[in-house]
Amino acid sequence: GVLAPNAPLQVAPADPAEFEFKGYTFKPLADFSIQARVLGRERYRSDRESNLAPIDLILGWGRMSDSGVLAPFTFSQSGRWFRYKTNQWTIPKSEVIQHSANMHIIPSTAELESKLNAIVVGQVINLEGSLVHVKAQDGWQWKSSMTRKDSGAGSCEVIWLRSLETD
Repeated sequence: GVLAPNAPLQVAPADPAEFEFKGYTFKPLADFSIQARVLGRERYRSDRESNLAPIDLILGWGRMSDSGVLAPFTFSQSGRWFRYKTNQWTIPKSEVIQHSANMHIIPSTAELESKLNAIVVGQVINLEGSLVHVKAQDGWQWKSSMTRKDSGAGSCEVIWLRSLETD
């Protein structure tokens, strides 16, 4: 059955003030929390973003957390993108798009990074943080999606992680 029934919660940031971390400027765009099933996990080491977000998670909620729905799907990650394949659509494609996402996770502490490193596919997790827009002095930017209805370039969430609980 469905292991994570609720949609992510996104509200205006409690503290919208910009802050610095690892030489980057962060602007909170929204406070964000989610309970979701981990559909994929990829560690990155060599791209610029890996200094901030060493792990990307594919997360699914609603029917995208149900083993019966997920059975004919395969998921993969590379280059900060996630892909899915199926030969049997158990739910409409639009629901797959709106109930799963690739999330770039920026742990705010070493303890959270350690917890993030221990996550395995299939777990149900609860995370809280902020969707953020990250900027560097050289003009580089990384901006979170603000909707779960998008797909393709720019559709990933960039999350400043403040809390992580696993099953």
